[in-house]
Amino acid sequence: MESYLEENFGGVKGKNSSEEALRRWRKLCSVVKNPKRRFRFTANLDKRGEAQAIKHANHEKLRVAVLVSKAALQFIHGLKLRSEYVVPEEVKAAGFQICADELGSIVEGHDSKKLIIHGGVAGIAAKLATSPTDGLDTAEDSMQRRQDIYGINKFTESETRSFWVFVWEALQDTTLIILAICAFVSLVVGITMEGWPKGAHDGLGIVASILLVVFVTATSDYRQSLQFKDLDKEKRKIQVQVTRKGFRQRISIYDLLPGDVVNLAIGDQVPADGLFISGFSLLINESSLTGESEPVVVNEENPFLLSGTKVQDGSCKMLVTTVGMRTQWGKLMATLSEGGDDETPLQVKLNGVATIIGQIGLFFAVITFIVLSQGLISKKYHDGLLLSWSGDDALAMLEHFAIAVTIVVVAVPEGLPLAVTLSLAFAMKKMMNDKALVRNLAACETMGSATTICSDKTGTLTTNHMTVVKTCICGNIREVNSPQNASKLCSELPENVVRTLLESIFNNTGGEVVINQDGKHQILGTPTETAILEFAMSIGGNFKAKRAETKIAKVEPFNSTKKRMCVLLELADGGYRAHCKGASEIVLAACDKFIDETGAVTPLDKATAGKLNGIIDGFAHEALRTLCLAYREMEEGFSIEEQLPQQGYTCIAIVGIKDPVRPGVRESVAICRSAGVTVRMVTGDNINTAKAIARECGILTEDGLAIEGPDFREKTLEELLVLVPKIQVMARSSPLDKHTLVKHLRTTFNEVVAVTGDGTNDAPALHEADIGLAMGIAGTEVRMLDH
Repeated sequence: MESYLEENFGGVKGKNSSEEALRRWRKLCSVVKNPKRRFRFTANLDKRGEAQAIKHANHEKLRVAVLVSKAALQFIHGLKLRSEYVVPEEVKAAGFQICADELGSIVEGHDSKKLIIHGGVAGIAAKLATSPTDGLDTAEDSMQRRQDIYGINKFTESETRSFWVFVWEALQDTTLIILAICAFVSLVVGITMEGWPKGAHDGLGIVASILLVVFVTATSDYRQSLQFKDLDKEKRKIQVQVTRKGFRQRISIYDLLPGDVVNLAIGDQVPADGLFISGFSLLINESSLTGESEPVVVNEENPFLLSGTKVQDGSCKMLVTTVGMRTQWGKLMATLSEGGDDETPLQVKLNGVATIIGQIGLFFAVITFIVLSQGLISKKYHDGLLLSWSGDDALAMLEHFAIAVTIVVVAVPEGLPLAVTLSLAFAMKKMMNDKALVRNLAACETMGSATTICSDKTGTLTTNHMTVVKTCICGNIREVNSPQNASKLCSELPENVVRTLLESIFNNTGGEVVINQDGKHQILGTPTETAILEFAMSIGGNFKAKRAETKIAKVEPFNSTKKRMCVLLELADGGYRAHCKGASEIVLAACDKFIDETGAVTPLDKATAGKLNGIIDGFAHEALRTLCLAYREMEEGFSIEEQLPQQGYTCIAIVGIKDPVRPGVRESVAICRSAGVTVRMVTGDNINTAKAIARECGILTEDGLAIEGPDFREKTLEELLVLVPKIQVMARSSPLDKHTLVKHLRTTFNEVVAVTGDGTNDAPALHEADIGLAMGIAGTEVRMLDH
């Protein structure tokens, strides 16, 4: 049976299965009593086709819109454009100057001409009665008026089906229909022959059995549908950062309104249609909407952002213009939701099992009917009454037929695939309670057979609550794990060093220091950024004041490939200064100078470089995450259009950040190992830091191997065959390294690999590597799971 199932039902993958494979297994399910029930949680391939058609149409529409906009812009520059747009009275009465349809046509159609007519992004913001810097006014009546005019950011969902719909679907079962006919005939013949109520006993017994089966089935299916509804709500709980009344805050994606100012960073999904206000190096992946894999550059010249697309690189502030079903993504989601999720491999195989059992059950039902009927027919034949049939004879044949049908009802496990779906849903729900966000139902199934776990370090094995505890500034190591030590450090450092250090930290960051509604300082950003900003504030830094001294001209955001972030500042005297921050050994290798004890810039010789590298290794052996900060004065004539230089920097400081191991991780790793599951750490951090954490977690053993991503990349296939089984730690790894390791484990060594990382720092890298996340260590951070 296993080989038959693998051959006929084994072509379906956990995700991204071909349409041909999905259609093939359904055709093989020849014995299906109730298609509505059997295929309830399988993908609607016709709806999927419609969704693909919409994507293709979107791609063509956007391509044409861009070409038309470019052509139009060549003519309208220098011309005074007049608007023929008339603001609807109800919009005016609500205090706005532009309607939802006009906003939708501008962004969805990439209509640069209309955007210019309305005064650009600033003009749109004014007409939406909002501020590009401070965001919306949160007065309740104002928010309600805005919601009434522009709608809410929710997509149309299919209505919850009532219990009686499931009763009706359960009645569609072919065998139950046959039994119902049998019951009707039994009642008619029985009452005719024996009268009421004696002649109705058999028929009413069949009716009672049918009703029992129907109501038990309907109750089970109804409860299951409610479980999936709750699960869907959990999966859609997405928080976004917005600015309202001048304060940064996190709100639900469903609470967004036109006029909101949203902050987006790498890995974020654009939550609504909108316009680019400001940002740096923004690349948007529109493949989910158009099917086009090439990222789109979004800037002041092309400011259009579409809901459902993803930030591939860079960061920005966005003005929300269109929400909910008015967006193209809303229309696409409505179709996709009807298309359903891919069925899991286990569901498909169980459908195959149900089909085989159904065929066997049908065979024995036919044999049973023939055997039972043969006795009656043989007797009538011997008595010479073969052509003479009485009511009793008809009832006897009907009873034999009902017995045969009952065998089919009992034998065909129509609810088996549904039972598996329900158990997977329960597993998914339980993992969500453990702060593990499961994006794909098949992930729960895959994890059950995992033989290897490749885990990220930060936020998964560690708590992701970071603090700067050690620094190396001006060549000297200092403890800064208390406010007293931090203030003492500030008094010991030369003034120009403190000034340069604060300029680097406060400008070269993806985080921000804001005043919250309670009037207190609040640090927003990733845990790493938060730790460094907190350190800068502890030595007397003022975020807003330091930012006001210079202007940010260009930003090269951090990503897991470059392992560093750079920013170009335009100084008050007109010159430029670049700041760089990232993996210590990588940034230090880009430096040819450092700041000495007196605050003077000194050439970085081999001895000093060796000393600084030794300090980095020392920090790493203490399980500290290290970052190096550096700067470079740019030469005259440097253009911001040029790439920032890779070399020639001056080392400012090296910081050591403590990120404690999660409680219970060592025990979890030991349990995995005792169950025969190998745990490997795959991280972008320094190798010594990774090794120290891996030993603390019990991952790195004496016979295990720790390797860096660049070394791993250079190995030949023959070397990898020897190395891969021994690798327990991979440090300084890129998304491609992670993908290669997982690929070898899966294909060469037949391992079932679960790959895990937290949902904050490493998610973009994992998305880029196209590998999922799956590990059950509970913690405070939300982790995303796929298969």
